[in-house]
Amino acid sequence: MSTSTKSTDAPEAPAAPAKRIEGRSPGRIAWDRLKRDKIALTGGVVVLLLILAAVFAPVLTSLFGHPVDEPHPDQINPDLGLPKGAFGGISSDFLLGVDPTFGRDVFSRIVYGARISLTVAFLAAGVSVVIGVLAGIAAGYFGGWVDAVISRVMDVLLAFPQLLFSIALVSVMPNSVLGLEGSAVRMAILVLVIGFFGWPYIGRIVRGQALSLREREFVDAARSLGAGWPHILLRELLPNLVAPILVYATLIIPTNILSEAALSFLGAGVKPPTPSWGQMLSEATRIYQVDPTYMVVPGLAIFITVLAFNLFGDGLRDALDPKGN
Repeated sequence: MSTSTKSTDAPEAPAAPAKRIEGRSPGRIAWDRLKRDKIALTGGVVVLLLILAAVFAPVLTSLFGHPVDEPHPDQINPDLGLPKGAFGGISSDFLLGVDPTFGRDVFSRIVYGARISLTVAFLAAGVSVVIGVLAGIAAGYFGGWVDAVISRVMDVLLAFPQLLFSIALVSVMPNSVLGLEGSAVRMAILVLVIGFFGWPYIGRIVRGQALSLREREFVDAARSLGAGWPHILLRELLPNLVAPILVYATLIIPTNILSEAALSFLGAGVKPPTPSWGQMLSEATRIYQVDPTYMVVPGLAIFITVLAFNLFGDGLRDALDPKGN
């Protein structure tokens, strides 16, 4: 007896679709790396919050504080000349206490002081970047006597006593210059001095990068096609220098904040009653042994700001590193 067996083949599973391969731009690669760096992202969030606090200082003051220059003598102990209550007079009405001179709200002065520090730091960084990039890229590309002259100027400026020059310049400047008056004149001087003496650092970095890039094939190709030096500098070299320029600009801002605070501490910053973190530290030196709160608050503001910028700058440097993972 023959038995016929009917074989039934199982239906084949549909083939999995081929995984789509997408190219990623350098910016996308850098962003993916930065997202994995939680410390750098935290620093970036703090930086963003500080910038927002400085921009919306009037709103924050009206919601959580008092007018920045409004005195509150009732908050000062007339016998001791110190804020009433513990920790510099901190209370629900005065979140960070009051200053020991006039009883002004420290919270409002910290927020408005952030405006001064960040404005000076960003503008001075802009001055440094513009001069440093132009000088560095010219020195690196042209070489020869151009490189020698620019390099010697950098050496002189790096050895120049910036702090003494700033104090001397502030002491001889008039109260009104080019339509600016009072603290605006001081801020302009700080921006120009800090920015001018800061450009050699980025100039050296850009010069070294330009020395390497000028020997690359794409520069030779541009020359062979008849491109002039303005085209090569601006269209060929400069786009390849964006990453180190961006990283250095991020790292120089906290240095500028410290410079502004140091000059304000020494009396070469903005004029009172315009609030400044360095100025607040200077005022706190006479009472810090009795009540250190007025020194701790602006000191923490400077520390947190500088730390946040440094953490974000370090993370940005790693993210933009072409050899990174």
